[in-house]
Amino acid sequence: MFAFGDISNQVYLLRAERRWTQTDLAKELGVTRQTIAAIENNKFVPSLELAFAIAYVFKKEITEVFHFAAYEENEEE
Repeated sequence: MFAFGDISNQVYLLRAERRWTQTDLAKELGVTRQTIAAIENNKFVPSLELAFAIAYVFKKEITEVFHFAAYEENEEE
């Protein structure tokens, strides 16, 4: 049975490749620098709308930026 999973991202790497600061990316997206820092450190999972916007800014598919690793829940009988 599906339970939960972990979401990771490539935001830091994509941003660094472009030599953008967190502030640069935040301005492009209309969010705070703190939001970008939290996303990069996996402390905050962006909304679907923001995740798509991030992918769009980097000209990537959303699955190239965000990765979901599901794990199964052990059912006790």
